[in-house]
Order: sequence, then structure tokens, then C-alpha cells
Amino acid sequence: MFEKVKKVSTENLGKTNRIVEGTSIVGDIVSKADFRLDGELIGNFTSQGKLVIGASGIVKGEIICHNADIEGEFQGKLKVLEVLNIKGTARIHGEIAVGKLSIEPGADFTASCTMLNSNQVILLEDGKGTE
Repeated sequence: MFEKVKKVSTENLGKTNRIVEGTSIVGDIVSKADFRLDGELIGNFTSQGKLVIGASGIVKGEIICHNADIEGEFQGKLKVLEVLNIKGTARIHGEIAVGKLSIEPGADFTASCTMLNSNQVILLEDGKGTE
């Protein structure tokens, strides 16, 4: 009769991981907190928070996160459960699946884009499926 309300975790509130410019990582990153990437990641990234790819940031791989702002370069598969903001300096190439999408003028957006419906987002959050 009543739906179970998910608790919002506050333990990582205000905490942001950061990879600075000039740093390259080859491998996968899993984070519960927000993340800012100004360096290079070749691999997969999964987060329950927000990902910011700075203007000098480069990601080649697969990303799954709740929210994202992209100013730099991304190549691969990207799933953003809530809002994806693509800034005017961004270069996006690949396959995108999002809840909501915002693209500033000037962005290089060469990608296929699928809008997720609420049922798909619930499945992804619960880990029961991919789409």
C-alpha cells in the first residue's frame, strides 16, 4: 500500500574526490561520493554521486552516475540517471542514456542519445538491470 521511501545518505555529503590535471589513471573507479576529474581516465567509472569532468579532463570508457557536468572530453558509454549538463567546451563521442539533458551551444556532441524513463532509472538504482 505504501511505497518504501529510500533514505538519502548524508555520510558523503560535501565530500568530493579529485583527480588533478596531469594525472592519468588506467583502470576502474568506484565512488559513493562526488568526483571531479581534471586528469585522464582510461577505464570505467561508477558513482552514486555527481561526476564533473573539467575542461582538461578526458575519459575513455564507460560511466554510470546520478548526475554529471562535462566540460572536457568523453568517449564511450555514458549513463546518467538524473541530469547531464554538457558545457560549451565539451567533446562527447559515443552512446548516451540520460534522465534529463542540457547542452550548451558550442559543444561537440557526436553521440546517440536515449532518454531513460522512470522505470529504467529505478532498475539501474536497484542494480536489477541495465535498461
